[in-house]
Amino acid sequence: MTLARDAVLVLEKDMRLELRSRVIVSQVMPFGLLVLILFAFALDPDRRILGEATPGLFWLAVLFSTLLALQRSFAVEAADGVTDGLRLSGLDPAGIFLGKAAGIAVHLLALEVVLIVGATLFYGTAPEGPLLLIATCLAATAGLAAVGSIYGILSAGMRVRDTLLPLLVLPVVSPVLISATQAFGAAYEQSSGTGWRWFGLLAVFAVLYLVIGIFAFETLLEES
Repeated sequence: MTLARDAVLVLEKDMRLELRSRVIVSQVMPFGLLVLILFAFALDPDRRILGEATPGLFWLAVLFSTLLALQRSFAVEAADGVTDGLRLSGLDPAGIFLGKAAGIAVHLLALEVVLIVGATLFYGTAPEGPLLLIATCLAATAGLAAVGSIYGILSAGMRVRDTLLPLLVLPVVSPVLISATQAFGAAYEQSSGTGWRWFGLLAVFAVLYLVIGIFAFETLLEES
């Protein structure tokens, strides 16, 4: 299938780029851990509040780190002419979008594993519902990756992309932040019934933006 083949090609390209640059490992992951540590310093006098706030602090760290990863990824591609190459490559734009989103998702999932370990060590909290935790991470990551791919390519050709991208992305992903925080809170408190409803909202958000990206990416790529 052409769509799947093109998506795999773009994904492989992004994975090779990360293996050479190691941006996620050397910059994004340390940044995310540093955010968690700063939150711990801010709330350390009251360990109870720190424990209760763990889900929200975790997803804030993920969101800030996502913005850093997106800015770095699309800035490199714009500077090296990769975006122009993709436009002229003859690949299916929907496949390019899915490959980009898959690459961002892989990076985010690796980041989230590190941050969950960091939150457990720094905050002394551990989730009680691992299945809900994993499902939430997958759905939230799919949504963030889809939104990041859409708005990343939209702002890639602009001189003010470093400041514009957060302004575009943050309002759009606020449902992800709220839903993922609530679902994680349920996973940490063993109230999975409530958490699965929030997971459903995350899944709808992810599907919606994946569909938007598949149909709109060709236009966004041409305008970038």
